[in-house]
Amino acid sequence: MPKTGLDALLRPADSILVLIDHQPFQFTNLHSHEPTMIVNNVIGLAKAAKAFDVPTILTTVIQDRGGYLIKGLQDVFPEQQPIDRTFINTWEDPNVTDVVKKSGRKQLILAALWSEVCLAMPTIQALGEGYDVYIVTDASGGVSAEAHDMAVRRMAQAGAIPMTWLAVMCEWQRDWAREKTAAAVAEILVAHGGATGVAFAWEMQLLAGHAKSGA
Repeated sequence: MPKTGLDALLRPADSILVLIDHQPFQFTNLHSHEPTMIVNNVIGLAKAAKAFDVPTILTTVIQDRGGYLIKGLQDVFPEQQPIDRTFINTWEDPNVTDVVKKSGRKQLILAALWSEVCLAMPTIQALGEGYDVYIVTDASGGVSAEAHDMAVRRMAQAGAIPMTWLAVMCEWQRDWAREKTAAAVAEILVAHGGATGVAFAWEMQLLAGHAKSGA
């Protein structure tokens, strides 16, 4: 995996996203982040993937007991049935890995609950199989701040690249002259970008008012 240079940045055509176990049971013991932030961030990440036509795999673990995928995330891909597993380690389930392998894409982007288990296991295994693995730390979370932090450290030492969801989206966009996706990025930013989204919406309001006034 290149760590520097242009090739180290994410490209939509080479990326594939796997979202793992964003289910009610996992949220009940999520203490590394405020849960609503993880909900916001993983939905923003999923919307970005859809805007850039990045293949996205949704997966759950024993959903009859752990609960269905959170509604906001499922709503991004309403026609897609999440792959339900018994394996704790997603990368041991061929129903998931076969899809990734068939895509031919090597930039593997992962987000999961919990970081120390369901994110760490597939990350470490996929790295060993030659994938460039990017872990989205603010769309993932653990049972404690320490658990999440130790997991991120462990995965980074193994060769994974930690990123935030907004950084992923911006690397996919790369150039504001790419008008095909710029409007979608702006819309996602307003809905999920926190203070940046609020400020952007305000800027659009001021520009609209300026245009109406003819100034």
